[in-house]
Amino acid sequence: MTTLSLLSDLVSVNSINPSLVPGAPGEAAVAEVAAQALKAGGLDVVFQEASPGRPNVIGVLEGREAGPAVMLCGHLDTVGVEGMTNPFTPRVADGRLYGRGSQDMKGGVAAMIAAAVELARHWRRGRLIVACVADEEYESAGADALVKEWTADAAIVTEPTDLAMAVGHKGFAWLKVVTAGRAAHGSRPLEGRDAIVDMARVLMALEGIDRELQCRPSSEYQGTPSLHASIIIGGRELSVYPDRCVLQFERRTVSGEDDGVIVGEVEAILARLCDADPAFRGDVRLMTSRPPYRLSPAAPLPLALAAALQARGLSSAPTGMSFWTDAAILAGAGIPSVLFGPGGAGLHSIEEYVTLADVDVCRDVLVETVRRL
Repeated sequence: MTTLSLLSDLVSVNSINPSLVPGAPGEAAVAEVAAQALKAGGLDVVFQEASPGRPNVIGVLEGREAGPAVMLCGHLDTVGVEGMTNPFTPRVADGRLYGRGSQDMKGGVAAMIAAAVELARHWRRGRLIVACVADEEYESAGADALVKEWTADAAIVTEPTDLAMAVGHKGFAWLKVVTAGRAAHGSRPLEGRDAIVDMARVLMALEGIDRELQCRPSSEYQGTPSLHASIIIGGRELSVYPDRCVLQFERRTVSGEDDGVIVGEVEAILARLCDADPAFRGDVRLMTSRPPYRLSPAAPLPLALAAALQARGLSSAPTGMSFWTDAAILAGAGIPSVLFGPGGAGLHSIEEYVTLADVDVCRDVLVETVRRL
């Protein structure tokens, strides 16, 4: 099986994350495609249930000689396809393969499986782990399950980096703010309190925090923190004062910012609004969070990857990614990790593609890096 045919097979399978789109199929079917490719390439294959019906697929090469364990890791789930035309029919044009998940991140998954198949032909020393995980696009249940049973001395996460070596990325926190009003007939303003208007005051204050965050000095390999409003719900009828408004928002984080800092920012806003208007009622809750990540470019893993890039005449300059990845979970479990994957465009958009030449280069650089490690 060629790398292109494997990539086409992966993209052909609907693996939308059901936590994002209720009723979506998840990763079970595409996991079988990955498993068959790994088995055909000579790897032992293990299925690990990340959550009911949503497996991780783990391919393993065991050498006859003792040596380090290296992990290649990528996720199998995708976001939804609203607005797309034939999202699961791979289309090749102008050196690109189009389809949902082609860039994020089945191109990287195809490259790492193909690299493992190449390495299996002469594998002698140490252990290679190829982890195709579930649920990265929502809460990373797959990576959480993976690190409970598997470890390695180094890991490469094949997220789309345009063939750059990324040694850091931001974290994120999801928060919920609720403002409480008082329901009343729309004709009786003295009896009602508008929870949506109160939330508008919260939003204005959050906008001020975002401006301040983005004016801060850039954190190395992570950039600046930020926040944005994501979902807002409030009101029941046109002629009723809304008694409740709910805002969910995302805060992107950098090193040095923990959950207490993030929640404290919002608590301070609510306290100021209450001081200005004692009748104001609002509270904040942290829904979930994931930490930022950073690895020294002088660590053995990025040095090995840099050498492999230089050998092909590619840039080895370390960089960072704006998006969060499972690398932070691997690192939190003691596995130093870098990001390296093919280029493309259309991440989470209605036209997504991966550059086919990059997939091949990614495969070859992974092979060389693992050999150096």
